[in-house]
This record gives sequence, C-alpha cells and structure tokens, in this order.
Amino acid sequence: MQGEPNANGRSGRRWWYLVLIIPFIATMFPQLYSSSSPTLAGLPYFYWYQLLWVILTGVITIVVYYLTA
Repeated sequence: MQGEPNANGRSGRRWWYLVLIIPFIATMFPQLYSSSSPTLAGLPYFYWYQLLWVILTGVITIVVYYLTA
C-alpha cells in the first residue's frame, strides 16, 4: 500500500520531494535564458521566464504538499 513505511522506516511518498528540484534547475543557469527576445506583454524573455517559474514553483509546491501530506 502506498504511504506505508518500508523496511527502513521511510515512506514511498518522500520521492515527491525530488520534484521540488525542477524549479531550482530551471533557473540555475541564467546564461540559458538571458536574452531579451521573445517578449511577452512588453517584458523581455529574461524577466517573464523568471516570473513564470515563480508561479510554477508555487503550483509544484502545492502539488507536492498535498501528495505527501
């Protein structure tokens, strides 16, 4: 059954915490997204890419929270 502790006392749900690494990796190398085009609503790519990851990180955190609670 999912969520039951295994032999070492850890739950199978802890693997979901690794999903929290995705936003970190996506923003770790600014040279990959440090350009001004394409623009979105007048914002250069560099800024709207980071703002997009702020929103996505919140959604990912909520999903991981509910799947591990």
